[in-house]
Parts: sequence; structure tokens; C-alpha cells
Amino acid sequence: MRGYFFAAICAVAAVSCGQPKTRLESNLDNYAVVRLEVPASINDISDNGKEVLNLYRFAADEADKIFWDQNFGDKALMDSLDYPAKELAMVNYGPWDRLNGKAFVSGYGSKPLGANFYPADMKAKEFDALKDPAKNSPYTMIRRDGKGSLKAIPYHEYYKEYVDKIYNYLIAAADITIKPSVREYLLKKAEALRTDDYYESELAWLDMTDSKMDLVIGPNEIDDDELRGIKASYGAVVMLKDTLHTNMLAQFSGTVPELQAMLPCEEKYKSFTPGAQNEIFACDVLYYSGNYNAGFKVIAINLPVDPKVQAEKGSRTIVFSNVIREKFNRTVFPVGQLLLEETQKAHLDVDAFYWNVVYREVSHALGVKQTLDGRDVADALGRHAFTIEEAKANILGVYFAMRLGEKHVFPNLLQKEDFLTTFVTSLIRSSRFGNEEGTGRANLMIYNYFVKKGALARNDEAGYYTIDYAKASQAVEELAAEILKIQAERDYSAASSLVREYSSVPAGIKADIVALELEKIPVDIRFEFVR
Repeated sequence: MRGYFFAAICAVAAVSCGQPKTRLESNLDNYAVVRLEVPASINDISDNGKEVLNLYRFAADEADKIFWDQNFGDKALMDSLDYPAKELAMVNYGPWDRLNGKAFVSGYGSKPLGANFYPADMKAKEFDALKDPAKNSPYTMIRRDGKGSLKAIPYHEYYKEYVDKIYNYLIAAADITIKPSVREYLLKKAEALRTDDYYESELAWLDMTDSKMDLVIGPNEIDDDELRGIKASYGAVVMLKDTLHTNMLAQFSGTVPELQAMLPCEEKYKSFTPGAQNEIFACDVLYYSGNYNAGFKVIAINLPVDPKVQAEKGSRTIVFSNVIREKFNRTVFPVGQLLLEETQKAHLDVDAFYWNVVYREVSHALGVKQTLDGRDVADALGRHAFTIEEAKANILGVYFAMRLGEKHVFPNLLQKEDFLTTFVTSLIRSSRFGNEEGTGRANLMIYNYFVKKGALARNDEAGYYTIDYAKASQAVEELAAEILKIQAERDYSAASSLVREYSSVPAGIKADIVALELEKIPVDIRFEFVR
């Protein structure tokens, strides 16, 4: 039984010979504590630059406060909890487990689909009847006025206290930085936060290529709005550029138009032309806050998300080198060692994981940005838009990594089997996130699709997986083509069917979860930040 029996004996012994852990303590243990050390490259930063980094962190803390309200409400209610509920609430930014949406604090029901972006008692017909077009803005909170009617309030008004503080920190950083490009970005970002108009600041961010430091801050991600798939969550990442890996990645930055042409779909779905400036940076994270720090941790980003900016100028993919290493070593690799057929374990590779992640993020800037009839994809697919987009990026990430690997463009020799094995292992690991939110659903969709196509088979008696590499390669292309078609043709019905058919949690995954918990393999990581 590949160690399961021994693990089960140990678990029983722990219960009978010592004090067993509570369910909350076990849930907290699912997140391995990682101390994010300050990288050696900090020594290349001047004292002036270090002060800028301090101001970035202060601004990030204010973004964190906004996200607490967007996701839950009053953080003080969680601060008053006892251990381990308080620590688990800090991981999840509220009383609900982000893996399953269920409350672990008494007195709370399941997490509202709309988080705290909408009134808890809002009916769909009320929202539909609201005439204000600002209701569909990513940057408005929906609240009730004195008469009980719905109204849309811009973020910069609703969160004025926090936005003003972020503004002041960014202006202070702009005053002391010695980099003109950084100053320009910070001034425009500060103004954008006060107007919720991010176009100019996003262009300025893409122009900021000569800084050793970076700050992503503001409402960027929409994954917390499970009700309408509209509202953007606040978050921040403070980072230092990983110069060695950035220089290595630079040779791939100009290949985005070529990748768009390589998409495995009909030519009519490839009409989007990415902007000329599509960079790939590597950074070491110093600090996460808000959406980026909630639950399972992101290991890369692709911004801006505005299709207009992407078409006019391009986008930037940033991979978080230090976090990628920790994720692979603490979660992906041990899952593969436990659950893969013996002869396929050798194909688990941290470099394959790295490139799968790089091209997953690049893929967010590729594909279909507008439907064939000119509508925005996110608007056309509604609440399924985020799940479909996540599945698209994940599947295209491994597709591009395999295709480029065949051309031997990477600095190390990687085979198709390395990319697929590492991808499937990460998929199995990520399926533990459940299907309560878009990222988890996207992973489960790909997992179940692979199983249906015969690309992935689980030996239920022995508890391990075998990958059919030929069928897996074919499944990657077929699923990518299906998703791109759904997006291009704004086929909401097909999107609903795909999500409904493939996003369930199968019995095999449930058994895997038990085995992984017995072996104490964490679901994800949580951070201790060094000041």
C-alpha cells in the first residue's frame, strides 16, 4: 500500500498514546510554514532603495486591510478568536476555509458567493434591475442606500481612508526614488488608486524595466467574486528582481506573437494580436498581502489584465523564484513520490515545473480576448469566466512548454514526459483545493478530462497513478481547443456544461486526500516574513 498502512498505524498510535490534534489544528498543518528569507540581492540595493521597499510594505499593509473587508468584513472579529482558529482565519482571511467554502468558526454559514462585494441579502433580479452601469465595474462595491435600494460605490470612495494612506506612501516613495521610471509609475499608480482608472499606470508599469525592485498593488484579481465574476480584489506583492533568471528568461520575451500563432485551435480564434512588449521577469518575493496572501499562494502573475493595454503595449509575466522552489519541494515533489507509478517518478522535475508556470502565466495574455461578435470574454461567460480562463492558462502552459521543449530552446534538456509528469502531479496536488472556487474547479476539470480520455489512470487498490503520455499530449490539445472555442463563441451553455461535467471531486481524489493527510504532506504553504 506504498506506505499508507504504516502511516495509518502511526496515526492510530498518536491518538491512543498522546493527545490527538483537533480538526482545526490539522487544517492549519495543511499549510507548511515557510520563512521567506531576504535574498542576498538586497545587498545590491542602496539605503535609499531600502527605504522605498519599506514604504512599499506599508502600502501593502493598507491593501491588506481593504481585502479583509472585501473578503469578509471586520477583521477584529477574527482577531478575538483563540488558537488555532485565529491562525487559520489569518490564512483564509475570514472564518471560511478557502478550500471548501465552509465555516470553521461557529456562528457562520457557508461563505457567500459574492464574498462582501454585495449585500448578503441581494437577489439576482435586484442586481439585474439596477440601472447604474457602474454596477458592472470591477472597482465598485454594491451596497444599499438609506431606502434599501442597491447602489454602486467606487472603491476609491468606499475605501477612501485606506486608499489615501496608500497614496501617501507611494508619493513618498516617488519623492525619494532615484529611478525616473519608478517615480513615473508610482505617481501614476497613486493617482489611479484615487480614480479607479488604471490605464496610464499600467502603461507606466510596463515601461518600468530598469528597477531592481517592484511593487504590484491594487485591485487586480477577480477570483473572489463567485457570484458575478466581476469584482476585483485588492492585494500587493513586494519583490526584488532575480537578475540571473530574468536574464535567462529575456530570450523568451519576444516569442509571444509566435505562441499566439501556435494555439491549438481554428485560425479564426487567433485574431487577437498581443502587443510588442511582452516581458518575462523573475523575482524573489519579500512580502505578500491581501488576495495574493489568502489561502494557497500564487507563484506567478501576468499583468495587466486589461485587453486594451495588452493589445496596445503587451503584458509582463513575473515568476516568483523563491516561492516556486518552496512549492515544488514541499508539496509537488512529495505528492509525486507518494502517488506516481514507480517508473514515472524520475520525470518529476523542478525546472519543468518552473517552465509550466512561466507559460501558464504567459497564456493569460494569449488566446481569445474578445468574442467573435466583439464582446469581452469575461462579460460573456459571467460567473464561469474565471474558471474557464484558469483552465485555459493551465492547459496552454504545459502545451507551450512541451512544444518549445521539442525545439530544445530551454537551457536544460527537458522531455515531454518531464513536463507532463510534473504537470499531472501538480494537478493532483491542486485538486485538494476542492471545487468551491475557480482555481480549484479549473484543476479538477483538467484532472477529470485526463481521466476520461485515458491519459491518467489510478490503480485504486495500490493507490498510485500511471500517465499515458501519448493520450495526455492529445488531451492537452483537445481541451485547449475546446476552451478557446467556448471563449471565442461566447458559448455560456458550453462553459456551464464543461464546468458541471468535469469539476466534481472524484472518489480517487478523496482517497488521495486521506493518504496525503496521513503522510502529513501539506496542501500549500504560509509565510513568515522577515522584516
